[in-house]
Amino acid sequence: MADPAEETVAAPPPTPAAPAESASDPPLEPSADAASPEKVPPPVPAPSPETRSRGFRLLGEDTSVHKALGGGKTADVLLWKDKKTSAVVIGGATVIWVLFEVLDYHLLTLISHVLIGVLAVLFLWSKATTFIKKSPPNIPLVQIPEDLVVNVSRALRNDINRALHLFREIAMGHDLKKFMGDCGALDSLRSWKLL
Repeated sequence: MADPAEETVAAPPPTPAAPAESASDPPLEPSADAASPEKVPPPVPAPSPETRSRGFRLLGEDTSVHKALGGGKTADVLLWKDKKTSAVVIGGATVIWVLFEVLDYHLLTLISHVLIGVLAVLFLWSKATTFIKKSPPNIPLVQIPEDLVVNVSRALRNDINRALHLFREIAMGHDLKKFMGDCGALDSLRSWKLL
């Protein structure tokens, strides 16, 4: 059975336009091309499977899902093209879910335990270097410059003063709407176990 895309149908010959004959024009002689049969252009081959766009198209658009997700590293991870990174991401998300939902861990507790673990590893590493004759870990000296602290405190001063003024207005009972909004926000923070 022949593929419909491979069948060729001869196009009807074009109708020649009749030129306006004038008395001064000599009659045209038929050319050799006009005597030959109509040349049919070769048929256009059907696109091969390699050139056809493969894959799922998002909502009928001519954009692949990979391009719709950004087409970069994130799309590779989400579509499991980079299997190792995708496995690390899903494993990390599962560990975080188990810690916070199943074991009822809290964020500040987790941060403090991680810092304790890092300090213990660095302490043991620096003590073990004397026994195994290795160089101790190179821990840089970190200091916060004074001008940075002054600039940050100047930037935050207006916001802190505005917040203190708002708290004073709420405590004095001048704005019931803000009082109810703040009570709701603090209650939602308490229910999320952030306070």
